[in-house]
Amino acid sequence: MTEETPKPADAREWAAALDLESTDDIPIPTKIADQVIGQEAGVEIIRKAAEQRRHLMLIGDPGTGKSMLANSITDMLPREELQDILVYHNTEDNNEPRIRVVPAGKGREIVQVQKAQAKLEKEQKTKNQNLILLMIIALAVMAGIFYGEPMYIFYGLIAAAFIFMALRYANQRNDTAMVPKGIVLHERNDTPPFIDATGSHAGALLGDVKHDPFQSGGLETPAHDRVEGGAIHKAHRGVLFVDEINMLRMESQQSLLTAMQEKQFSITGQSERSAGAMTKTEAVPCDFILVAAGNLDAIKGMHPALRSRLRGYGYEVFMESTMSDTQANRERLVRFVAQEVQKDGKIPHFTMEAVGEIIHEAQRRAGQQGKLSLRLRELGGLVRVAGDVAREADDKLVTAEHVVKAKAISQPLEQQIAARYVARRKEYRTYITEGALVGTVNGLAVMGADSGTSEMAGIIMPIVAEVTPAHSRSEGRLYATGKLGEIAKEAVQNVSALFKKYTGEDISKYDIHVQFVGAYEGVEGDSASVSIAAAVISAMENAAVDQTVALTGSLSVRGQVLPVGGVTAKIEAAAEVGIRKVLIPAANQRDVMLESRYLDQIEVVPVATLNDVLDNLILASPGKAGLLEKLAKFLPTPLPIPKATPGA
Repeated sequence: MTEETPKPADAREWAAALDLESTDDIPIPTKIADQVIGQEAGVEIIRKAAEQRRHLMLIGDPGTGKSMLANSITDMLPREELQDILVYHNTEDNNEPRIRVVPAGKGREIVQVQKAQAKLEKEQKTKNQNLILLMIIALAVMAGIFYGEPMYIFYGLIAAAFIFMALRYANQRNDTAMVPKGIVLHERNDTPPFIDATGSHAGALLGDVKHDPFQSGGLETPAHDRVEGGAIHKAHRGVLFVDEINMLRMESQQSLLTAMQEKQFSITGQSERSAGAMTKTEAVPCDFILVAAGNLDAIKGMHPALRSRLRGYGYEVFMESTMSDTQANRERLVRFVAQEVQKDGKIPHFTMEAVGEIIHEAQRRAGQQGKLSLRLRELGGLVRVAGDVAREADDKLVTAEHVVKAKAISQPLEQQIAARYVARRKEYRTYITEGALVGTVNGLAVMGADSGTSEMAGIIMPIVAEVTPAHSRSEGRLYATGKLGEIAKEAVQNVSALFKKYTGEDISKYDIHVQFVGAYEGVEGDSASVSIAAAVISAMENAAVDQTVALTGSLSVRGQVLPVGGVTAKIEAAAEVGIRKVLIPAANQRDVMLESRYLDQIEVVPVATLNDVLDNLILASPGKAGLLEKLAKFLPTPLPIPKATPGA
């Protein structure tokens, strides 16, 4: 396999040219580590951590393979004998059960032998009790006959019943106390355990002692029989995986740190109101490898000492969210589709044309040309939906048409919301896609950027500006409405600075009003700053703006158009509503990955400076040439941008 970019560049043509009929012809690696895609550096660190039994922290976007990497450690761990952990009744102190550690598989034998022995003793005791009861009844009958008093027989039967009940209960308690309880049990040839403790409460993580409503009077259950092992004990000599580590309470994180340091942790009742809180076992072994995982914000919610322990005695890995679009990586995605089909077990295999559609979607979701997305959980969802579509049609293989249909019916919530949002705006005409207006610009925005998904939905965000005489004699003010976030507010301020510099106008005598029309959900980020600048300059210069054009981009205080995110989603949203031209930052040109159906619907124009923006946006007028000439005197020379062809 070569690491060079494959030719032809179109992923669908490339996949169709492969000498394979379907993913059924793709061999699947048996080891989990070999199934991991795009995280080669992480796999190498995992190998080192497994060999040296180091702890790990995996941080990255959802769906990039953190749990899969963690699971792969068990295949790499050096083989050492596992251990069973038994808890025994303590005859000296019922509230301090004893702990015994034996080789794997031995624990069940001990428990079974003890149960069998207890059963034999119980049967023997039962026989003895029955003999004693018969003797008591016989004596009572003989006394009644000898003395001629029938009541003696009745009293004897009552006494026998009481003695029977007392002996039976005593035997039950003795049997229960004699038999140990296995809190961690293995088979002899078991592989090292992988315990997923994600979302566990304190009891499930650290172990617990059940509450006993009959706490005294001879009716209570022996304390050792109420002890339950926690995830840290079940992971002994294996791997403990905790995703979203920051969601654990600080007390639990502190206890987890203690268990990591001491490699043993006593089990006690986790609720102070429970009878189990009176019980505390001897120290229980818990020598595990901790694999903590989470998104980037997980670091903030971690206990500082636990984070320090992980850094000092282990490795930290930041997961890749994209990989290079090379021949080798495309072949890995072909294998990924085959793996997903095998894991699901209910959907048919994919044709190579269908795999090409999946790879094309990986290109789109990467958000950058020359890259493939590693948000594989989301891609796996598309694979399963396409498989369901094929099964519904009773087809033996999943085709490209099935995948295209799956894309339409498996849209994320953000895209579904955006579709209704656009439909409502069309109905009420909150934006215009033809003609010309002064001070009105069709900006572009995205929904879903902070939702933990790689799929964003583009929307049209009209921006209207108006310039009026200043309300205050001392200076004019800038007013912006539309529920703006902090970054968006700063972007508006930067536009004000630009306006002062490039127009040469004394704007202290003006109030500038900027409105984000219909921004009910609020506006965050600075990707609308180019649109704001264009709207304000249009209003100030009374220059008509072409409403068939939409635009996006950040603007530096020197007038350079800077790259933004979600350009593909924004362009496609503009095409959906009838916009004919979209202006994007020149640096984003290589990130455009349009669906085929949009390529002939819309023109994508890269712009590098504010002058480029106004040249494409403002309609021809007597004052346009003078305005552009005036702006050109102050604009810096844009940096050279590598050219790329929109679409794939």
